[in-house]
Amino acid sequence: MNQDTLILCTRFGMGDAPAELQKKLASTFFTLVRQDAPPGVVAFYGEGVKLTCEGSPVLDQLRALSEKGARLVICQTCLDFFGLREQVRVGIVGGMGDIIAAMNGAAKVISV
Repeated sequence: MNQDTLILCTRFGMGDAPAELQKKLASTFFTLVRQDAPPGVVAFYGEGVKLTCEGSPVLDQLRALSEKGARLVICQTCLDFFGLREQVRVGIVGGMGDIIAAMNGAAKVISV
């Protein structure tokens, strides 16, 4: 991956599987992704915003991605819908405009 890649996270986990498997897959994915050149942006919306909040199984992996230079953008509307605004532990809270701008600036968009 590289700086012009955007990863979209729309679920509290990864894939279409039982909840515990989704979380395990997400943990493995974000561990491996940070070992390479990190993506430029990881955007979270829908239930994906839960990955950035207290109790998420991938907080350490997301912090490591952020430290390597990936920008983590979290949908404010989604956080407010789930009542999670105060529980965000990594990333920056933005709007759909920020996510669309990241999509427009990306050479590659990966949805997990």
